[in-house]
Amino acid sequence: MTKVDAHDLRTNETDDRGRIYLGTEYANKRVTVAVVDVESDRPDEDELAAAYREASESADHLAEEWKGASDEAWNGLDE
Repeated sequence: MTKVDAHDLRTNETDDRGRIYLGTEYANKRVTVAVVDVESDRPDEDELAAAYREASESADHLAEEWKGASDEAWNGLDE
């Protein structure tokens, strides 16, 4: 098993296709790369689903409130 010194670890960002630029010092050399940890700056599907569900429920609640206020306003005009 290969031992890795913590000082040799580097964190790099991937491009939109998941590629990492290692640098010219690795040109024409064989390198072994290990993915130790992955962080995403985007919410996962469960978080998105929960947010959409919450927004939908909020919109339904606001629509109900608006309908009540609108009905009151129209009824007030009829008087």
